[in-house]
Amino acid sequence: MSGNTHRAIIVALAANLAIALTKGAAALFTGSGAMLAETVHSFADCGNQLLLLLGLRQADRPASPDYPLGHGKAIYFWSFLVAVMLFTVGGMFSLYEGVHKLQHPEPLTQWGWAVGILVFSLVAEGVSTRAALQEAGAERRGRSMWRWFRESRQAELIVVVGENMAAMCGLAVALVAIGLTVVTGNPLWDALGTILIGALLIVVAVFVAIEIKAMLIGQSIDPARQAEMHAFIASQPGVEGLLSLITLQMGSDVVVSAHVQMKGDVLLSTQVQAIDAIERELKRRYPDVRWSFFEPQVERASRCD
Repeated sequence: MSGNTHRAIIVALAANLAIALTKGAAALFTGSGAMLAETVHSFADCGNQLLLLLGLRQADRPASPDYPLGHGKAIYFWSFLVAVMLFTVGGMFSLYEGVHKLQHPEPLTQWGWAVGILVFSLVAEGVSTRAALQEAGAERRGRSMWRWFRESRQAELIVVVGENMAAMCGLAVALVAIGLTVVTGNPLWDALGTILIGALLIVVAVFVAIEIKAMLIGQSIDPARQAEMHAFIASQPGVEGLLSLITLQMGSDVVVSAHVQMKGDVLLSTQVQAIDAIERELKRRYPDVRWSFFEPQVERASRCD
């Protein structure tokens, strides 16, 4: 994993810890359900980022006889666990708190604290979101954010971006909910804002979980990179055609298996040298390719040495 990905997670952790503490103070002083929901959300995000860092550390462990392809997919497990926590601790708690506030409405007190802290939180979350989007932008390559979200294989970055976007929207909802409560004097708006925050977190968690599930099962590399890899192998000297190309994303590492139609009018030793050269150049162009397997096929009998 890139150092920038680690940086994005650490920035998010620092921002969420500062935000959680200030939100907690605001919830205590104001009695706002929306603020309490946001406090729990931010503390849950802190735990999530710690889990992602743990996942990255475990994914970097070397291969072993029991794990011949390494531990790269460990990050997918921890990322999926983060999505589950976002759903339960963040989303479901917020829904519960919102329904509770609907049944037992309480007036807001010292709402100025809440507004000030929400504005501070938006700024801090904006810094974290900017770091995550910068890292995502490095691999988007002109794709829309939605297409990148669906095609990216960086599970930890998908989680961080998803969390940050949900946090920004949740803060905006909380700010509007508190503002409407203050203007109308009706605590119903605060309760509705809390429920909306919970629903938002659940939707984001479900989308993140769906993407991580695909990686856990065994997903190929980014479609655009696979197309590039396909074109590269097919264009190499000694290759008549690429019959099939199978790729597997293993965290930060990639497995490549190619069934190649070699030209049949060259020496067998030359074909072996050509395959070796293709593998060397493939790993030079794509440093994340850790394992490559080539199966040559020759329709016409090759001349012997």
